[in-house]
Amino acid sequence: MGKTSKKHRRATSSVDRENLYTLHEACKLVKKINYTSFNATVDLALRLGVDPRKANEMVRGVATLPHGTGKQVRILALVTADKENDAIQAGADYVGLDEYLQKIKGGWTDIDVIVANPPVMGKLGPLGRILGPRGLMPNPKTGTVTMNIKQAIIDIKKGKIDFKVDKTGIVHAAIGKVSFDEKKIYENAYELINTVIKLKPSGSKGTYLKSLYMSSTMGPGIPIEPRLS
Repeated sequence: MGKTSKKHRRATSSVDRENLYTLHEACKLVKKINYTSFNATVDLALRLGVDPRKANEMVRGVATLPHGTGKQVRILALVTADKENDAIQAGADYVGLDEYLQKIKGGWTDIDVIVANPPVMGKLGPLGRILGPRGLMPNPKTGTVTMNIKQAIIDIKKGKIDFKVDKTGIVHAAIGKVSFDEKKIYENAYELINTVIKLKPSGSKGTYLKSLYMSSTMGPGIPIEPRLS
């Protein structure tokens, strides 16, 4: 195992692992202990009391963070010709169809989100093996397959994110940058947590939100009291 830096050890020692911090305290601490020279991302990890292998315990959804993620999201709009102007006006970074399908077939995936209108989805099917593992396949459940392409792109640019519980029962999501003030980090985190809570599946029994951690890039996890105030 490689050696950890002095800065990392100092940051880790500043977190009391036996203590459950309030969300307000965690938002303050995550900024205080950040030691990177770049604008680190703030992440949340929510461990849920679900079995993702069961269809009635799957948790997937979207949340619109009030202050965005702080990341410049690159959007590809795969649309029919009549929707191209809407995509351009909304701020999509790439707009088109066949030329981008060919680029993707060739291995190009230098994008963060793909939005599409329903008529083109038949052409995306063969690309599932490329887009699926990267989380790029458009899906009606996350609002990335829609006839209202313009609004979908605007929402994503404003801070709409999609999330899905992984096979270990954890939801991971970026909710901002350490350069955000504490209030913005708190409000983004609160929005995501409450969205996940509202999506509690009917098949989930017992404690739903088991644990909650906040961290910044390369930083230690901060344990948070799941019962928010």
